[in-house]
Amino acid sequence: MQRLSGLDASFLYLETSTQPLHVCSILELDTSTMPGGYNFDRLRDELAIRIKAMPQFREKLASSPFNLDHPVWVDDDTFDVSRHLHRIGLPPPGGRIELSEICGHIAGLPLDRSRPLWEMWVIEGVAGTDAQQGGRIAVMTKVHHACVDGVTGANLMSQLCSTEADAPPPEPVEGVGGASQLEIAVSGLAKFASRPLSLVNVLPSTVSSMVETLTRARSGTAMARPFAAPRTTFNASITGHRNVAYAQLDLEDVKKVKNHFAVKVNDVVMALVSGVLRQFLLDRGELPEASLVAMVPVSVHGKSDRPGRNQVSGMFASLHSHIADPAERIKSISEANSVAKQHSSAISATLLQDWSQFAAPAVFGMAMRAYAKTRLTRSRPVHNLVVSNVPGPQVPLYLLGCEVKAMYPLGPIFHGSGLNITVMSLNGKLDVGLIACPELVPELWELADDFAVGMEELLLATR
Repeated sequence: MQRLSGLDASFLYLETSTQPLHVCSILELDTSTMPGGYNFDRLRDELAIRIKAMPQFREKLASSPFNLDHPVWVDDDTFDVSRHLHRIGLPPPGGRIELSEICGHIAGLPLDRSRPLWEMWVIEGVAGTDAQQGGRIAVMTKVHHACVDGVTGANLMSQLCSTEADAPPPEPVEGVGGASQLEIAVSGLAKFASRPLSLVNVLPSTVSSMVETLTRARSGTAMARPFAAPRTTFNASITGHRNVAYAQLDLEDVKKVKNHFAVKVNDVVMALVSGVLRQFLLDRGELPEASLVAMVPVSVHGKSDRPGRNQVSGMFASLHSHIADPAERIKSISEANSVAKQHSSAISATLLQDWSQFAAPAVFGMAMRAYAKTRLTRSRPVHNLVVSNVPGPQVPLYLLGCEVKAMYPLGPIFHGSGLNITVMSLNGKLDVGLIACPELVPELWELADDFAVGMEELLLATR
């Protein structure tokens, strides 16, 4: 068995019926490259072979009534890929609206915790094409956040993919094994007993981080503060419904803007998000005077020696959405991001992981339900939205023999923050995935389509 870290487990504890905490992606695939031609049975068989080398896809949660620590991962002895791979057809004409409606519905469905926490939906009839005649299909993946963060999720997808259509599958890999309820309880008791010592060890870094934050706040070199974000239409309690939209940009355009303003790719991404949201709120007469604030996940892979599949921290970033001029806005975002990164780096990389070890399921669940029912979700949002940038490989990829034409990532949304925008760079493109609660942001395609407009706005600013 393998025990979940506190941060991994917190995504289980924070999950509610209206706040499922899985991460998704929508892949557009060209079936004409699949050796032997496409059919669903062949795709399923290829997936089953590859999963033999990926034990994470064959592991499920286990616990004990007497377990005083977090749950564990164990091998699912009855694993059957057919329970996780589903097939569905788009209604005519099979365009982006039909695809996004189905994907939004799938994104709102919770994962079955009695099985490995992932699903894959093969969606045929994309753009009215016949997959068996070399047409297009879409594949929607769902993996629980307890299993992956942005980096580990991208790594899992890279294991499923290859750089050649006919690449041989990797060698099988053994799983974590099983565990009895007694073993889970005994090892959990040992973990629980060590918590006071863990608390003593984490206090010095916590105090140091607090002092650093206060010092930076006084000198004006701190990141944006939580609970300082202005109220917007997408900052309220969410329902269990989801809508999705997506856009694709040329990565060379992004790099052109990056080089002209001497900023980072992530700064350009943040400037795009800022410009799109600014226009969206301005058109509705709802643009706040204060800047929007994004929560940006920050990977600490390689900086942390803590166990767990989620190796992530976060920073609060000002989007400077109150600035009308795009050139001035991207410069301000870059400066603010530089300050935020310095502040984030000064905080212990393992602080979030260390404190989450003390997460209690009942306390987390009650706190989330209470927060969802209070006016704080609207009047005092922690942040306005989550913005995440996941780097991907810049080579052609093939999923089970089918060429990947796009990969749109979709992160979770939370009570008080009903919009998530995640981007992935892949083979010369920047794929943008948007997911929201439709009761809060029904016009999600307007936001998605404005990314092309925002890119043109930034390109004009380079001339």
